[in-house]
Amino acid sequence: MQKKALILLNMGGPNNLDEVEVFLKNMFNDKNIITVKNDLLRSFIAFMIVSSRKKEAKNNYAKLGGKSPLVGYTKQLVSKLQQELPSLHVDFAMRYTPPFASDIIKTLKEKDIKEVFLLPLYPQFSTTTTKSSLEDFRQTLRQENLTVKITSIKRFYKDTLYNELLIDKILQALGDKNPSEFELIFSAHSLPQKIVDKGDPYEKEVLEHVKLLKEVLHVKSVFFKNIHVAYQSKLGPVKWLEPSLEDKLKSLESKKVIISPLSFTIDNSETEFELHIEYEEVAQKLAFKEYLVASCPNDDDKFVQVIKNLI
Repeated sequence: MQKKALILLNMGGPNNLDEVEVFLKNMFNDKNIITVKNDLLRSFIAFMIVSSRKKEAKNNYAKLGGKSPLVGYTKQLVSKLQQELPSLHVDFAMRYTPPFASDIIKTLKEKDIKEVFLLPLYPQFSTTTTKSSLEDFRQTLRQENLTVKITSIKRFYKDTLYNELLIDKILQALGDKNPSEFELIFSAHSLPQKIVDKGDPYEKEVLEHVKLLKEVLHVKSVFFKNIHVAYQSKLGPVKWLEPSLEDKLKSLESKKVIISPLSFTIDNSETEFELHIEYEEVAQKLAFKEYLVASCPNDDDKFVQVIKNLI
């Protein structure tokens, strides 16, 4: 009988258009995202953001078939992991959309699970992602009166096999094209500068990650014209990490580019909509000759092996 469980944690994404508002409400009411200490003020800010964004967000998800691709890919990954790890119960919980931590913890109770490995699917640590997901799961455990041994994996951007997989994905997107003709941009989800200034290690870990990936490329004798870091998904008027992906695209004289999503392990609206649709339109307006996007690890067999090695 399985007494241990592996639970993958992620941000989540709408499973249908009705969940778009749920997703936005839950995300912007997260104290790790909107960091004001007053709960009422945070709720008001969240209400204003959701009110201004929900229509556009629904339109964007409609272009993706009415839902985020994240849950579907995650289910496929869990299925493969369950086959590879028969002694563990493997499942996943999302932070802002179903299945929530409370849904998964009920199953853990039913199965009398005694030990849980928690793996937030964020390669780099941030208070807005990793910390938020782990806090939510632990808090829900307390609310459900379930006591289990917890082992948390908080980052894995230094994992050699994982970094080889990211390079594999870049080369797959490149096909038989010559990398020396292309600018490579590692695109990470942006973060408000004030969160980094308060000590969030995310930017530092993103830059360290890119350095490691450059080393892998060098070992594999894969040479791009230039390698850049940029940040996507900025929201609102406050200062965010720079340069933005749009500004980076505008700055390039060379008009062949490949984008590698650095902070996402599973394809989602930020990759499928922003990178494949929104920024491709930007690239077209800037007269790019080639605009390529590498896929995320998703349920790749090598990613399954990475996760097996982490626990």
